[in-house]
Amino acid sequence: MSKFLNTTATNYYLEELIKGAQERLVLISPFLKFNDRIKELLADKDRMKIDIRLVYGKSELAPQEINWLSGLEFVRTSFCQNLHAKFYANENVAIITSMNLYDFSQVNNNEMGMQIVRSEDPALYSEAFEEAQRLIRVSEQVRLAADTVNEAEVESASAEDNRDSKLSTSKLARSLGMKTAEFTDKLIAGGMLVHDGDKLSLSPKGASAGGELRVSKRFGSYFLWPSDLSI
Repeated sequence: MSKFLNTTATNYYLEELIKGAQERLVLISPFLKFNDRIKELLADKDRMKIDIRLVYGKSELAPQEINWLSGLEFVRTSFCQNLHAKFYANENVAIITSMNLYDFSQVNNNEMGMQIVRSEDPALYSEAFEEAQRLIRVSEQVRLAADTVNEAEVESASAEDNRDSKLSTSKLARSLGMKTAEFTDKLIAGGMLVHDGDKLSLSPKGASAGGELRVSKRFGSYFLWPSDLSI
């Protein structure tokens, strides 16, 4: 029998699904940004040599996620064009849900989903898992380990793209003695950045203050700010 999951239940059973994986783990989500708890669970499964397939579908991964994923030996990451499905499964349980594997979604959004237990509904589990396998087959595997990205490279990319002596969010944060996440929260609180679904967008206030969104084919999107930005 399938089980309905609200936001809290989806988070709980997703963690239990990852913890319970003994043979395989499939995580399909358009957006990826792991919270510390999910990172801890995935790293533990990697140490156990569990086969982990990770499929995403919205733009390129953030450099921080690339760095972390590239250190996991048994995680294979793929990009699926036009992906909107969110599906998580181990060898015994599957979850079909509206929730991305994205920390903002897990904390702020109202989500719902269904849990399918293989032993209770083998036909439904098999049908859902086969569709997940199809998505994996049509995805393009991303070889993260061969091209590890570090923050210095991102700064180099932003410097090449910077004609106005502006600084990236991380570099401006360092100049102010703050962590990037802390400074990003300050930009949000100050109305410079706003949440747009599962990502951040430049607000009209941020644009008028001189903020810019830049997109790199290699590093994805990032923001540039005047060095004397006042929040």
